[in-house]
Amino acid sequence: MTVFAILALAVGTYAIRLAGPLLRDRITLSDGVRSLMSIAATVLLVALIATATLVKGDHFAGFALPIGVAVGGLAAWRKAPFVLVVVLAAAVTAGLRLTGVS
Repeated sequence: MTVFAILALAVGTYAIRLAGPLLRDRITLSDGVRSLMSIAATVLLVALIATATLVKGDHFAGFALPIGVAVGGLAAWRKAPFVLVVVLAAAVTAGLRLTGVS
């Protein structure tokens, strides 16, 4: 059953990726739809970050993780190198947890 689900997901993913180049010249999107798709992608990314940051299992993840992610986001916004962003976020989260902030 699991192998079938993985194969179905792989075929679906490949089909969607293949549809882009094949349908590029056949479908034209208005500027409003393009803008909406860009906004929708941003909203989905923010929602993913929020759920991964704020929830651990069925409970609130504590304050250390959201603060660490916020520091990483601030570093990314200030155009810090990716490695520095990850290290800062991890270090702040670990430091807060070490001091007892959960």
